[in-house]
Amino acid sequence: MAKEIRWTGEALSTFERVMNYLEENWTPKEIEYFVNSTDRVIRYIAQNPNMFRPSGVKGIREALITPHNLLLYKTKTNSVDILLFWDTRQHPKKKFRKKNIKKRESK
Repeated sequence: MAKEIRWTGEALSTFERVMNYLEENWTPKEIEYFVNSTDRVIRYIAQNPNMFRPSGVKGIREALITPHNLLLYKTKTNSVDILLFWDTRQHPKKKFRKKNIKKRESK
């Protein structure tokens, strides 16, 4: 049975930032690819939350959407919380700064 998917405020905000960047710098074809890839990965997560790799922080997993975008999520008993989208070109340790973790988990 598929788990309920819940988006945090941070996930919505970071998704919107990616979309804005794509709209300013890429074509509708790339935007469609990103949206379809995101949708597909979220469906996979809903069906099998442990399918993607652990992030290194307890309880948080990460799924590669495109070569430049990761989706971070946390599995709960009956749901999955989408925490944020991360640009893989940034330093990987920045995504787990204490203020970011608290910000993501408090939403």
